[in-house]
Amino acid sequence: MAEFDVNESMVRKLAELLNETGLTEIEYKVGEHAVRVSRSTSGQLVASAPLPAIAAPAGAPVADAGPRTGAVTAPMVGVVYLSSEPGAPPFVKPGDTVSEGQTLLLIEAMKTFNPVRAPRAGKVVEIAVPDKSPVEFGEELVILE
Repeated sequence: MAEFDVNESMVRKLAELLNETGLTEIEYKVGEHAVRVSRSTSGQLVASAPLPAIAAPAGAPVADAGPRTGAVTAPMVGVVYLSSEPGAPPFVKPGDTVSEGQTLLLIEAMKTFNPVRAPRAGKVVEIAVPDKSPVEFGEELVILE
């Protein structure tokens, strides 16, 4: 594995994101290199790097059986937005039929809005997260049938 220089500015930005969102842990990964910033139970921030490529993703459920069948899960840590802007209608709502690739919601991470798209066509059964709420990697967002 190549030497990995920790970018202090990146760690500071990740720590700021933790504070802004109230999350307890965040991980940023590029290739085989990752930086994880987490808040201990005492509230102190801790940064670690590098992590082996086989490490479990930040926020991955440990004792959980995993996402439900048809669940579209969060590909990153961030804040969920169900519509494109305040006052706009939501991208989808329960009962809607969606096509593969259709935007279901946005996740804001580090001031960037990332669309979460339907992995396949189907019917929206449930929106599992409230608007403007923080989410962890792997958390259920939308249930499709």
